[in-house]
Amino acid sequence: MKPARFDYAAPSSISEALALLDEDSRPLAGGQSLVPMLNFRLARPARLVDLERVAGLDRLEADGDVLRIGAMARQAAVERSPVVAERWPLLRQALQLVGHPQIRSRGTVGGSVAHADPKAELPVALTALDARYHVRSPRGARTVAAAELAVGPLMTTLAPDELLVEIEVPAPPAGARSAFVEHARTHGDFAVAGAAAVIAPGHAAIVLLGAEPRPVRASEIEAAVLGGEAAPDVDVADDYQRALLTELVRRAIEAAR
Repeated sequence: MKPARFDYAAPSSISEALALLDEDSRPLAGGQSLVPMLNFRLARPARLVDLERVAGLDRLEADGDVLRIGAMARQAAVERSPVVAERWPLLRQALQLVGHPQIRSRGTVGGSVAHADPKAELPVALTALDARYHVRSPRGARTVAAAELAVGPLMTTLAPDELLVEIEVPAPPAGARSAFVEHARTHGDFAVAGAAAVIAPGHAAIVLLGAEPRPVRASEIEAAVLGGEAAPDVDVADDYQRALLTELVRRAIEAAR
């Protein structure tokens, strides 16, 4: 199929992009998710706002104890960053599971986050790292905690005129180790289930992929890890998904210790 007819705009600044966004528009980042939806007419915006030429949105740098990732930073750039590998290894571990290299060379970090696919690895990793999302609109700026952005499959708390511009990732606690494990039917396919773990003395963050249609913190499992106890089974209704997630959590915790 071919997309339904739409207008196209290619702004060069954030202010220009914001002036074009409304309930009938969609921002276009890497296009790895949106373009297929356009082709199948699952998305039919009146206007596409291409962010490719917007200056400053591809930022990727460590600012003291914070990693700043512009919304248009390519997934491959984050994956290959020596600073990310050394100080935020969970991001690299998650990215290595995202599709194939060709996908990561075009896909953007912000695009994955804002798309809110319930099977996406990056929102899970960023939730485990307590990331914060910086959002802009003509009405001003606000910051959203990673755990509060997605509300369901392909649904977020972003308003139609809001644009995710930057992701702020604090440094993990001292001595932290991390792991991201998942199960997919074939390499590069969407994950059936997964788990991210960040563990340090006095700190445990366990985030599940596939337990709900959004990333979810496993607070009971985190408490068990902090108490030196065996992790309880993941609490989901489906027997297969419960067994799979429980095993993946076990592997993630073991790898992060």
